[in-house]
Amino acid sequence: MLLSAEHLSMDFGDRKLLEDVSFYLNEGDKTGIIGINGTGKSTFLKVLAGVLPPDKGAVTRNPGVQIGYLPQNPAMEDEATVLEQVFLHFPAEFRALNEYEAKTMLNKLGITDYSQKVGTLSGGQRKRVALAATLIHPADVLVLDEPTNHLDAEMTAWLEDRLRRFRGGLIMVTHDRYFLERVVNHITELSRGKLYHYEANYSKYLELKAQRAEMEQASERKRQSILRVEREWIMRGCRARSTKSKERIARYENLLEQEAPQQEDTVRMGAAASRLGKQLIELDGVSKAFGDKQVISGFSYNLLRQDRIGIVGKNGAGKSTLLKLMAGELSLDSGTVVQGSTVKIGHFSQEGRELDLNMRVYDFIHGIAEETRTDEGTFSAKQMMERFLFPSERQSVPIGRLSGGERRRLYLLSILMDAPNVLLLDEPTNDLDVMTLSILEDYLQGFPGPVITVSHDRFFLDKMSDFIFEVRGDGEVRQYPGNWSDWAAQREPEETPVKRDAPKPAPQKPRSQKLKFSYKEEREFASIDGEIAGLEEQIAQCLEEQNDCGSDYVKLQDLQAKQRELEALLEEKMERWMYLTELKEKIDAQ
Repeated sequence: MLLSAEHLSMDFGDRKLLEDVSFYLNEGDKTGIIGINGTGKSTFLKVLAGVLPPDKGAVTRNPGVQIGYLPQNPAMEDEATVLEQVFLHFPAEFRALNEYEAKTMLNKLGITDYSQKVGTLSGGQRKRVALAATLIHPADVLVLDEPTNHLDAEMTAWLEDRLRRFRGGLIMVTHDRYFLERVVNHITELSRGKLYHYEANYSKYLELKAQRAEMEQASERKRQSILRVEREWIMRGCRARSTKSKERIARYENLLEQEAPQQEDTVRMGAAASRLGKQLIELDGVSKAFGDKQVISGFSYNLLRQDRIGIVGKNGAGKSTLLKLMAGELSLDSGTVVQGSTVKIGHFSQEGRELDLNMRVYDFIHGIAEETRTDEGTFSAKQMMERFLFPSERQSVPIGRLSGGERRRLYLLSILMDAPNVLLLDEPTNDLDVMTLSILEDYLQGFPGPVITVSHDRFFLDKMSDFIFEVRGDGEVRQYPGNWSDWAAQREPEETPVKRDAPKPAPQKPRSQKLKFSYKEEREFASIDGEIAGLEEQIAQCLEEQNDCGSDYVKLQDLQAKQRELEALLEEKMERWMYLTELKEKIDAQ
């Protein structure tokens, strides 16, 4: 056992987040923590990581067990460089040994300028730097809070593979259901201060949870049946003086005191939309550049009423820009965007609406609309908030007291309260819990107008998309029929580089024979540091040339292609360096 937490209790104001719960982590356990936003998942992780003491109970871990912790909103040094931040709490000797591995990791996470100041990074870049700092830590237990937020599909696949191969213990809050399906072997659900444990991945958890709910309901039906019979017996009059009668009354009272199984809260959404005419949104030859970087070039599309479009691409490629162009929120360099007269856009942006943290939840929603019509009827602002899991006592609190996930849910409600008929959603799944995501997907499938979504959530795009736009980052936007899996299968042949034949493994040597470098490996090890440094210089020079090429887009594209080739070579060299370094350490240890 790596870690144990026993009889934990934790209060947050008038809410009980944890109520006498216990949790155990063994080596090889990979546990996903799930639950409705605001139930205390992040607080629970802080307690397990030793960042926050519980009100009651204790967390213990074996002596020598190291914990790597990634918080939801990591604190960082704005004046530190990216590489300095990664090694901020490590001695210089550790950095010297692990710098190449850290650079490889940062490259995988889309961070290529290691000297950039942390204070100039976006929120997503900061989270990825913090993730690299956590993963470089030689930990026995990883405690990760939303590690897949701000990762594109390739980064998520890389992290998924790395965590699958991790041999220690993993505790993770994530709403990425493919992650929960492929990485974890335990799921712990936090609900109303209690923990429910399932030895399962996501699909098995759904099956076991349904069985548990069915058993609870069957037990409750049996209890109610017995109570009805006993109540009739008591009402007829009983001989309370006999011992059997007293025992029967005591049993009845015990059954009466038992609590019925609580129904879990779920968000209830009804589609609310304004009337939509025939003309929606038409983009014709749309182009947009920022400085020398061409983001969208000559893109045309006529939006249809039943469109369910997912927009994918690497971070920084221009996905949010394309949504803003559709919404008419950005000026065009060329081309036209024509919106129909009846179009009413609901734009759920990545940054989110600026929320006044001192404003009450009720005042914020009531200020948008006093009521809204849905396909289930007309609901007041108060009723809609209750449907979105903001009961009366939560409606009166300031927005600043809500969790990150609750704020995102409140922001989503504010968009839907306005009854849009075209939805443009930019990363709507970030910070939303698994249960809310499932309801949101059902809502979007029944929405009467088009839905265009930027997302890195593969499960979400598989369920709700029937068309994919891939924003390439060089101005091109490619269109693919189907969902995310269809797109991944179609693009694989053109995107995957030709694989080199793997070297055949050498015959296994007798155990008594010592490891040693071959002549070729010895020469390679002696020169590889210089080769890596040379490639890094070439990449830096390539970036400088890109900044100097002005409006010469042909030259810019050539330089970007050259940069990608150099980065691929650098990655190969770094992986080879790691292999040779590990071999050298084994040789020296003999």
